[in-house]
Amino acid sequence: MGVNKQESGVQVGVSEEQVAEAKARAARLLLAFRHGNQLAYDTLVAEFGADEPTTDLISALCWIANEGVRKAYLPEAGDQVLRHLARRAEFGDRSVLTEEGAGPDAGALLEAVAAQDVTAVQEIVRRTPDTTFLLGKFVLAFAMVLPDVPEPVLRDVAAELRGE
Repeated sequence: MGVNKQESGVQVGVSEEQVAEAKARAARLLLAFRHGNQLAYDTLVAEFGADEPTTDLISALCWIANEGVRKAYLPEAGDQVLRHLARRAEFGDRSVLTEEGAGPDAGALLEAVAAQDVTAVQEIVRRTPDTTFLLGKFVLAFAMVLPDVPEPVLRDVAAELRGE
């Protein structure tokens, strides 16, 4: 049995499968938004083929929905609800990498940078959908090392990065 929508006096039938797919797509979009996975979010928005004002509206609605989920559920529970919705539809890739899955190579990135292996760094960044999370982990690793860096060396590095 489908869901009906009245539009300009014309009955338009929407199947339960289409409703499930729409819910799954919305859940994936919200998961990407909640976890800052910009690549997944942009890809999902592009699937709608929306113009700029509609894209802005989608972003605003994601923000509102995220606030609702955040206030209604503990973070893990909210993600579980959204993942459950995303799995209900039978189409395409239904997963969205979140913080736990999007930045597993932070240690490898640190080692590649230390080895000055530009190719390895580029490959790690290229295959990571959520580079913000990956680089955040990298900054955390750098912060953990900072106490062991002598103050004069730290000042010299900061001056070099500022172009002084």
